[in-house]
Amino acid sequence: MAVSGTARIAVWVVAVVAGVVSAGLVVALVVEPDMADRTASVTGAVVGLAAFVVSVITLVRSPGTSGGGRRVRGGRGGIAAGGNITGNAIGDRSKAVRPPTAAGPSSVGGQDADVRAGRDGIAAGGDIADNALGDDSERR
Repeated sequence: MAVSGTARIAVWVVAVVAGVVSAGLVVALVVEPDMADRTASVTGAVVGLAAFVVSVITLVRSPGTSGGGRRVRGGRGGIAAGGNITGNAIGDRSKAVRPPTAAGPSSVGGQDADVRAGRDGIAAGGDIADNALGDDSERR
């Protein structure tokens, strides 16, 4: 799974803050054990509250706003591809009678676009070229 630049920075910030807080609690434990106990209790409550808020935000957020990744969905009998569909024989009794041509670059340009093919439909996130589609079709 690839992590975006903003997410990577957020992970590093959380890691550094957690390290500093942990080191501070260890120092407080050595210097003043009673204070460390109270400090750890308050820190635990704050971290628990933050985790609760993040959980609620994650549950409330709609699945379509994930901010990354391409969603590819095909309906019943549908064909969906996240990129190009090039040089294929698709469907009943379809035949490819020569080698497929080389696929070109995707016209989507790497965007995270959703791709959806309805019932018995064909959809691609890129180009659909040089194919035999449907009953008794043949690509020459």
